[in-house]
Amino acid sequence: MRNRYEGWEQPLFSLIDPSSRERKMVGSANGATDLSSEMEVDAFRRLFPLRFHERHLLESVRPDARSLGKARETSLALGAVASADGSALAKIGCTTMLAAIKMEVMTPSKEAPDEGCVAIDFHMPPICSPIVRPGRPAEAAPVVSKQLSDTIISSGMIDLKELSLVSGKAAWMAYLDIYCLDADGALFDAALLAAAAAFSHLQIPVVSLNDDGRIVVVSKENGEKAKNKPVNEEKRKLKLRSIPFALSCILHKNYILADPTAEEESIMDTLITIVLDTSCQLVSLYKPGGPALAYESVLQDCIALSRQRVKELQKILNEAILDMDVD
Repeated sequence: MRNRYEGWEQPLFSLIDPSSRERKMVGSANGATDLSSEMEVDAFRRLFPLRFHERHLLESVRPDARSLGKARETSLALGAVASADGSALAKIGCTTMLAAIKMEVMTPSKEAPDEGCVAIDFHMPPICSPIVRPGRPAEAAPVVSKQLSDTIISSGMIDLKELSLVSGKAAWMAYLDIYCLDADGALFDAALLAAAAAFSHLQIPVVSLNDDGRIVVVSKENGEKAKNKPVNEEKRKLKLRSIPFALSCILHKNYILADPTAEEESIMDTLITIVLDTSCQLVSLYKPGGPALAYESVLQDCIALSRQRVKELQKILNEAILDMDVD
């Protein structure tokens, strides 16, 4: 049977050459011709997405004009949720994460009487992506949530002993909720950045012992409870040690694409995520299958890209903290 798209490829390939398309758009005197060309390129992209991307890879460039090893523009805003004890809004390209922390007093476990706890939930509401259906949990949500928990705990970023209030009697439980507002690839990278930023913004509330010997949070609304001596005199920051940052890469043939978009993730099967701390020490490496083999040389190239990315993200986080302090 004849393919109804037969004959499209050659003329459309000529349209998606990055340099020729720029020349055509600049030099064309007919706007209708440019529009027609753009529509044909878009049609080719939808019908043959892998070939479309591979044509760009031959030029060592991606459809969004990034080089293969370059991450998307990244931004951070601390204090995005006024009612939370710590919060941050992180954007990597179009991928957007909102992280909020709420502190509650709990009774520590007998196995760790001098330690608090961190509970992490990752949410993907239907607004974040057309593939997420109302009433059905997104398949990626529990995977990212588990990755976040493992990474934050294993990295040693948070000293759980700092969350202790009264040994064996009271400690802090930090509830971290991360909401994906726009899922356009590299979800774990953006979620981890939002989590680190939210903990950097976190202020631990003032608490005191009431007449019944219970720990209560001191606030403006219950100022009468402040008559008792506070357990901690004022709100304090949580001391973070080695903050982890992540970079996901797509492996396709002989190419390594840093910080992939959702489209790139959907058509190229092999994803690898490298997590390094601020000292560029390896925290974790995650590769959920895929046909491409992660040879030692490939891993070294991915780690090199991750080291560069850590410096970028550390600078962005420091600038966001500085802006918050100035405000």
